Amino acid sequence: MNTEDRTTYYTTLPSPLGELLLTADSSGALTSLSVPGQKGGRTVGEGWVRDPGRFAAAERQLAAYFSGELKEFELELKPEGTEFRRRVWDALDDVPYGATTTYGEVAARIGASRAAVRAVGGAVGANPLLIVRPCHRVIGADGSLTGYAGGLERKVELLTLEGSL
Repeated sequence: MNTEDRTTYYTTLPSPLGELLLTADSSGALTSLSVPGQKGGRTVGEGWVRDPGRFAAAERQLAAYFSGELKEFELELKPEGTEFRRRVWDALDDVPYGATTTYGEVAARIGASRAAVRAVGGAVGANPLLIVRPCHRVIGADGSLTGYAGGLERKVELLTLEGSL
């Protein structure tokens, strides 16, 4: 594998949630989307290459999402994580705009036991692609707005934008 294949490309974009940091691999697939102060969020690393042009589709779609014109992202995503986490993250894509689900429902959707709900919560919390992988749509079984790596105020903002609050 050559150096090009391991390069992390990035850009930053303004948004109503603060400046977003997007990363992609050499194929152009999004590998992460972080908000300022995000628990476990990324920061620009040594050797990363700023390449805003690589993120044109993501920039257009995020702008349309925040203006209420886009309900479903169509971007190539390539987050790094365990097989279990990737299954949980894939299940997030099935939660429609304007809807919410629970951790238990996500566990059931991927065929995990009720005992796995805590592990599902950990995987949801470790989602490296905030906003485009809608972990903000996962709420507690009692309807409470449980944790969000980007901060509960941002979760409220996203759910309000989508009309589910």
